[in-house]
Amino acid sequence: MAKKKEPEKKKYDNPNVLGLRAQVLEQPITETLETNFMPYAMSVIVSRAIPEIDGFKPSHRKLLYTMFKMGLLTGARTKSANIVGQTMRLNPHGDAAIYETMVRLSTGYGALLTPFVDSKGNFGKVYSRDMSYAASRYTEAKLSAICGEIFRDIDKDTVDMVDNYDGSMQEPSLLPTAFPNVLVSANSGIAAGMASQICGFNLNEVCETAIAYLKDSGHDLLSTMPAPDFPTGGEILYDRAEMENIYRTGRGSFKVRARWRHLPKERIIEIYELPYTTTSEAVIDKVAELIKAGKIREINDMRDETDLSGLRLAIDLKRDVDPEKLMQKLFRLTPLQDAFPCNFNILVAGTPKVLGVGEILEEWTAWRMECVRRRTYFDLSRKKEKLHLLKGLESILLDIDKAIAIIRSTELEAEVVPNLMMGFGIDQVQAEYVAEIRLRNINREYILKRTSETAQLEREIRELEEILGSRRRIKNILIDELRQINKKYPTPRRSLIVHADELPELPEEEPAEDYPVTLFLSREGYFKKITAQSLRMSGEQKYKEGDGLRQSFESSNRRELLLLTDRQQMYKTRLSDFEDTKASALGVYLPTKLQMDEGESVLAMIDPGDYKRDLLLVFENGKAARIALSAYETKTNRKKLVGACSDKSPLVSALVLEEETDLALTASDDRALVFSSALLQTKTSRSSQGVAVMSLKPKRKLLRALPVRDSGIKNLSRYRVRSLPGAGALLKPEDREEQQLSILDEN
Repeated sequence: MAKKKEPEKKKYDNPNVLGLRAQVLEQPITETLETNFMPYAMSVIVSRAIPEIDGFKPSHRKLLYTMFKMGLLTGARTKSANIVGQTMRLNPHGDAAIYETMVRLSTGYGALLTPFVDSKGNFGKVYSRDMSYAASRYTEAKLSAICGEIFRDIDKDTVDMVDNYDGSMQEPSLLPTAFPNVLVSANSGIAAGMASQICGFNLNEVCETAIAYLKDSGHDLLSTMPAPDFPTGGEILYDRAEMENIYRTGRGSFKVRARWRHLPKERIIEIYELPYTTTSEAVIDKVAELIKAGKIREINDMRDETDLSGLRLAIDLKRDVDPEKLMQKLFRLTPLQDAFPCNFNILVAGTPKVLGVGEILEEWTAWRMECVRRRTYFDLSRKKEKLHLLKGLESILLDIDKAIAIIRSTELEAEVVPNLMMGFGIDQVQAEYVAEIRLRNINREYILKRTSETAQLEREIRELEEILGSRRRIKNILIDELRQINKKYPTPRRSLIVHADELPELPEEEPAEDYPVTLFLSREGYFKKITAQSLRMSGEQKYKEGDGLRQSFESSNRRELLLLTDRQQMYKTRLSDFEDTKASALGVYLPTKLQMDEGESVLAMIDPGDYKRDLLLVFENGKAARIALSAYETKTNRKKLVGACSDKSPLVSALVLEEETDLALTASDDRALVFSSALLQTKTSRSSQGVAVMSLKPKRKLLRALPVRDSGIKNLSRYRVRSLPGAGALLKPEDREEQQLSILDEN
């Protein structure tokens, strides 16, 4: 009897493959999210992306604390590479990330109104995309003077100290900032499922506002801090209602624009301050794009003439150009005017919260008062300890000779402290202190001098205890500190506040020149817009090899154009955005021009007119959907519309119905059907699958749909149906001879 053949083992069934047996573990997605994703998300939110009430992210805090411990608050600058290396003891994310953090905090880069790193060397510029910073081995840095207020009394237990990532040293969980740095320093971050975008405010205005708020929690914040301030300057278009909403909710946006001046002798517009949200390269690129598109014709040239004196973008004007009108146009079309979005998302006690400015000041006040309370308690404890020691010393003053005799008569060193305790009625701490006094200091003058501090210490202790018991006195300490900072660090406002209602209205976009054009779309997606004059003078239309005409119709240069693709997406564009071409040119490749998805191709171009007509979509499965063109009308300048039609069956034809008309359908089995469009009801849903129009046999499909006048069918009554769906009839030879191809047929 033949031996039964054993099934061949697969590689992953062999326990010796890689020394492991492959296993498939089933795990619910909810458990995967809870065990794998949630810890990551919380780490990003709490330990990376969202700033805390001191105004710093962990990366900022670790860098500044390292520099503080290196003695760079008062010492000379050191190489940035040295700082980066030392910071890696607290922040193991790599030298590149640490150095980028230092760059952003530096005076040279200019991202902060109140920078914390005093830099020397090339640190790049916040207003330039291409002006990169030098490597860390070439630059030097130290802490700015303002960091004295950031680290004030950090050695007096004002904040909690926690272990670093490997437990080898400790670092502060927060920095005891003596002013509301969370409002002064601009900050942005993207976490998992949330983000933060905090604009910077002027240091002096913040201090004045905090002082006023500490005195009266109902203080009108806008009266002392009317708007944010940016290190790049610019003009803030001030709308009080808009700003009140941001201050109240912590969300919203306001407009910022560049500052400029006209130099009439040189016929130049000079832009010397940019919005914080853009760069000089982005502005130049956009202006160049507009000039190329023919939307700006008043400019001869634009140059970046930035040098050591600061930013300078020069615009050469053509003759008789009104600079004011041109700048209003540039504000509308380029990043020279932009909106700054606000999202004041801050970690408070480890929990992310979106707070208004008043709520931020309230949280900062509560936190800073706790810092002062902890500092006061620290000082009180130290003074009480010192007073306790001096009380013991005062006891010895009564009989110094007795103290000497006790020490001399004690045989064992370990018994000196107990004998002093018994001899003078003092405790062990006091006895240890007395026993450690040097021989030369055992004299009445020294002891009297030390004990004379007792009365002063007692007064100071009473003062500190009163502070601890009085919320009002702690607030007064905060106010005094803020006043000192305000006086010590004068910070002029850089961003000019311009009331929006005082500005001239931005002109509407100038309408494009209107003239008749003929549109051509090839099967491969090449588009031409040809004027009537050029069309009369042109010869045969040029196409790529294997390509040919898909669709053509007449239109006007000011009209909009809809382009339907094989991904059920609709792209909206304006004909004026395309340059006039000639028949001898291939035209514009639409997938590139409209930035379509990879592999996406155009099926049909549609002239929507005033969006009052209907669009007929005919599908391969014999169904047709009549959809109001108004369903594709958008209120905004959205260029792409997804879900433009049903995806249940490939699209065969897209026809705009000017009026009720007869249509001819042809199937793959040579059957044709003629029906009136009036038999179809208009739908408002773009995703409608339509209704069955032509009944198809199995494995048959609809090939084309055309208006009867273009179909070449002569015997209309043979194929006409009065109700839908219909089977149609076989085409006769005379009805085939002039049959034209569908606009979507590629063969």
